[in-house]
Amino acid sequence: MTVTEPRTRIEPSGPAPGAGKPRRTARPDRAAWVFLAPFLAVFAFVFVLPVGYAVYQSMLKVDRHGPLGLGEPTIGFAGLDNYVLALGQTDFIESFGRVLLFGIVQVPLMVLLATVLAFLLEQVKDRWAGLLRATYFLPYGVPGVIATILWGFLYVPGVSPVSDLLDSVGLAPDFLGYDSVLWSIANIVVWQFAGYNMLIVIAQLKSIPNELTEAARIDGAGPWQIALRVKLPLVRPSLVLITVFSIIGTLQLFAEPLVLKPLTSAVSFNYTPNLSAYTDAFANSNLYLAAAKSVILAVVASALSFGFLSLVTRRGGDDR
Repeated sequence: MTVTEPRTRIEPSGPAPGAGKPRRTARPDRAAWVFLAPFLAVFAFVFVLPVGYAVYQSMLKVDRHGPLGLGEPTIGFAGLDNYVLALGQTDFIESFGRVLLFGIVQVPLMVLLATVLAFLLEQVKDRWAGLLRATYFLPYGVPGVIATILWGFLYVPGVSPVSDLLDSVGLAPDFLGYDSVLWSIANIVVWQFAGYNMLIVIAQLKSIPNELTEAARIDGAGPWQIALRVKLPLVRPSLVLITVFSIIGTLQLFAEPLVLKPLTSAVSFNYTPNLSAYTDAFANSNLYLAAAKSVILAVVASALSFGFLSLVTRRGGDDR
């Protein structure tokens, strides 16, 4: 008896002759735009339109008519006059130098402290990690004005127990003096935002696969080597993010010097760029000059943020 084996038909692996590439339709693009439309509408309403209106306001001025300028005022076109006036004010330029000095010290300190706290908390047992994480994050839940008022009581001589304690040992620091008030403000900012930035770093630390640390441990790496050579490079995106947040927050410094101003003569109405624009808008009733200062501040913040991001991206590309 002869058994005949069934023949298996081998199908060609390539595409059928004459078969072209699938034609791309416009329907997926339309669906994407439909889903993006609500976000784009809100983004345009809360960001694009206010920025455009601020630019428009910065190019206007008040023209006064009649004898001694007591006639009916009218709104006229100023061009770049408000920008020239703002950049010609020494106090406004000095305020930028002040916040840049503040950022040079505060931003690295903030990033370093948030990173160290995150790495230390990762080594703590889960039973205590949640409590410590909430404790470090708690200052972020305190509004900036309230936090500044609380620290203000700790800075004022005769009221502060810290000042009295230092006086008893022969030290007499002036936390609100001309040379120290900027660093007193930096202390408030670091106290308030270090826990928030720490959570960003911890979130990225938790996403690191355990296999990587186990492999490094098997290869003989110690805790310090694992932290510096394995984990730290992997949390680089979170470090870049909190650095950008800190740069923007530095240029937005406003509530702390405004609240401390009644407690010290070292803080003027033009102490920071934001405070200078606020003074022009609500104390001097010059909305158009304040708009010009706000636009200048936005341009500087964007330039520093995107400049830092481009520098980090270029270095990352060189490393690869």
